[in-house]
Amino acid sequence: MSDDFILDTDDLERRMEGAMASLRTEFASLRTGRASASMLEPVQVEAYGQMTPINQVGTVNVPEPRMVTVNVWDKSLVNKVEKAIRESGLGINPQMNGTIIMLPIPELNEERRRELGKVAGQYAESARVAIRNVRRDGMDQIKKAKADGMSEDDQKFWESAVQETTDKFIAMVDEALEHKQAEIMQV
Repeated sequence: MSDDFILDTDDLERRMEGAMASLRTEFASLRTGRASASMLEPVQVEAYGQMTPINQVGTVNVPEPRMVTVNVWDKSLVNKVEKAIRESGLGINPQMNGTIIMLPIPELNEERRRELGKVAGQYAESARVAIRNVRRDGMDQIKKAKADGMSEDDQKFWESAVQETTDKFIAMVDEALEHKQAEIMQV
């Protein structure tokens, strides 16, 4: 068994990439003072008896830098969409115009920018934790193989491969956080 052990590093990388994808989605939902259709992605609307993403009940557009519009397809859902946006915690006050809901994006004040920077930091820390959990899984597999007779050289090789991958993804998280915080603080 000792010579046959091959750690599935592709699986570990795929799982770490999943943590990065989740982080990118969370960062996209953070408001930076500029309009973005992705800021509405986390908003769910109660439609047809179940919670539905907002982009499945209407068209989300960004007609100008400080305005997002949602053109709701079903007139009976307009009020529910408006209520979901109002209660989403995005700090946006929707304005109705028939089936179109306009969302003017207000300027962020300094205090709100700092809060958003902290939230971005929390998202990044969650991603780091997820990446470290994947690393731990890989290390556990190596320890199990060591107990089954893997050589110490092989153990060191696989441990360094897992650590290298972990370091690469942690650096990606740090870089993404730095970029997002700079974007948030930009006036």
